[in-house]
Amino acid sequence: MTRHFYIDRLRVLLTGLVIFHHTAITYGASGGWFYRERATDASASSQLLTLFCAVNQSFFMGAFFLLAGLYVPTALERKGAKTFLKERLVRLGLPVLAFGLLLGPLTVMLARLRDGSRSAPIFEKLPLFELGPLWFPWSLLLFSMGYVLLRAFFPKAQLRLQTPMPSNAAWMRAAIGVGLAALLLRQWVPVGHSVLGLQLGYFASYVFLFSLGCAAASRDWIERLSWPQARLWLIVSLLAIPLLPMAISLAARISSAPQNFSGGLNISSITYAFWEPLVAWGIIAALLVVFRQRFNFAHARWDRWGRQAYGAFVVHAPITVALSTALSGWAAPALVKFALIGSLAVITSFFVSGVMLRAKWVQRAL
Repeated sequence: MTRHFYIDRLRVLLTGLVIFHHTAITYGASGGWFYRERATDASASSQLLTLFCAVNQSFFMGAFFLLAGLYVPTALERKGAKTFLKERLVRLGLPVLAFGLLLGPLTVMLARLRDGSRSAPIFEKLPLFELGPLWFPWSLLLFSMGYVLLRAFFPKAQLRLQTPMPSNAAWMRAAIGVGLAALLLRQWVPVGHSVLGLQLGYFASYVFLFSLGCAAASRDWIERLSWPQARLWLIVSLLAIPLLPMAISLAARISSAPQNFSGGLNISSITYAFWEPLVAWGIIAALLVVFRQRFNFAHARWDRWGRQAYGAFVVHAPITVALSTALSGWAAPALVKFALIGSLAVITSFFVSGVMLRAKWVQRAL
């Protein structure tokens, strides 16, 4: 599949959302992050940031996996398994090691500078290896290895180029299937719990979307996706978004116990599992069509940002935490700090990535 400008630009947007997502957790959204200045509570700002993160979580990492899957089949066929895996180890494995051994412990240390509990001195008990947000390239490396093994066992498997676009009924079946798989997974590994650094509770959609990307590559589904179909599913997404807070309100009326979205079988966990794909499908589809129609042309600045996006993803954690802790004494509203720190973190992360890319050995990995 030929690389298109709009896909690189969509990665730029998604990288920015990742940085704002983690900034939102810093200032009151629900979720896990290295540094939290404000706890999640019943305030309007905290609830708004939590909804922002929930919507983000439903689609943005899944979109990354979909885009990654688009290029895997062609790269494997062109380079062969040995070269393909060697390049994957460099581009995915080296950043994981660099973050885990250096940037991750540095981020933990920076977070402790403003840790009110002072539970551990800054330099004591630093993690020997901190995966942090680099779980994503670690996952992609595992997925890539899995795809190579799959093709090794089924070498003659060929995807039909003229396969019709999936119908809306197929989209709905996929949403229900992914929701059910997520619900089942979370009985074993609840959201927030990790296995080998991976929150498997979210992996039903990640595996599906990566596989969809691999299948869509030769079937040309992304290029054939129409705005009417994307618009229909965007409407579904917009209608689905308020269902989650409605479910929270209903569950609170039924029971005074805290609501558990992480796992188990209750109104909150069941709603959350099926809510995610219903929100994700339309947002991802709309972004693909809009970016393909409006941003698929050469532009020096966008092309530069596209080259910097992966590096910005790798380095954003210590930068975001450093900026947050540096301005922790500023008594501004949470939403103001979220907007300002998030913007500064995006700009700084892309700038640092650009500086790093001046080194040829860094270019091989980023």
